[in-house]
Amino acid sequence: MSTATEPVRYLDALNAGMAEAMERDPSVVLIGIDVGAGGGIFTVTRGLQERFGAERIIDAPISEMGYVGAAVGAAMTGLRPIVEIMFMDFIGVCLDPILNQAAKLPYMTAGALQCPIVFRTQTGAGRSAGAQHSQSLETMLAHVPGLRVVMPATVTDARDLLIAAVEDPNPVVFVESRRLYGMKGAPDEDPLPLGRARVARPGDDVTVVTWGQMLRECLKAAEQSSASLEVIDLRSLVPLDMDTVLRSAERTGRLLVVHEAVQDFGAGAEIAARAGEELYDVLLAPVRRIGAPTVPMPFNPDLERSLMPSAAAVAAGAEALVRES
Repeated sequence: MSTATEPVRYLDALNAGMAEAMERDPSVVLIGIDVGAGGGIFTVTRGLQERFGAERIIDAPISEMGYVGAAVGAAMTGLRPIVEIMFMDFIGVCLDPILNQAAKLPYMTAGALQCPIVFRTQTGAGRSAGAQHSQSLETMLAHVPGLRVVMPATVTDARDLLIAAVEDPNPVVFVESRRLYGMKGAPDEDPLPLGRARVARPGDDVTVVTWGQMLRECLKAAEQSSASLEVIDLRSLVPLDMDTVLRSAERTGRLLVVHEAVQDFGAGAEIAARAGEELYDVLLAPVRRIGAPTVPMPFNPDLERSLMPSAAAVAAGAEALVRES
């Protein structure tokens, strides 16, 4: 990682990560709707086509099934595509090449074919984008064998995890949060590798596990709460670093899992189940989860805000765990 300490925006770190990956390897290409001349609807890819040319930064038609399928074919034949799917909700349009082709090809061909491809997309509510543009679907993809699922929550991870995802031989779903795009931070000099969770804040009373946009809410909660919260940023759901989670929860005796996606059938349930199996005789209280209710996300800003996990809800959940034990 660069030793520069000047704060940069999350979206600029993503741009820098793609640029560095393309500098390192001429087989890396970027394809998506408006990623070239337009620089992307969130300006994440601005300037890349001018730098690398239209043969490597490819503007695709509004046909996710078409260009995602083409990119999977390109990955099979030697390229390393980065594919931008504008909103995570649109994965429903092109799910077959992701879950039935990219994720399964190495297994179906006994390793004869690899599919080194990164599906970049962004997720999350909080912008009054409505029910079809606000979903957090990372758990659905983490359920598919063969896919890696990465969710950077910091400026450092936006850049370095993207480079690691491009270099990974497996298909990687790289999930950004559009609410983080404008966030500024100073890059770390020693980033963690893909698949390793990070202790974002040490604490003694409750282990709080989260990822993506919710990291900011959990860190705010740690500032507000009367309990001492240890906040863990998973950074990826696949690989899932349960060792870091279990070590922390064994020490604090309490575990709270927080995610923006709906609570029912979410990644929080998987983490809670594994922790319950491993630490059933150590935990001082049942594992608690905080997620969104299982309803479509409304357009109305006040209603939307009421459904999203907040720092106050996280602090209250942690304090309840302390009272229960």
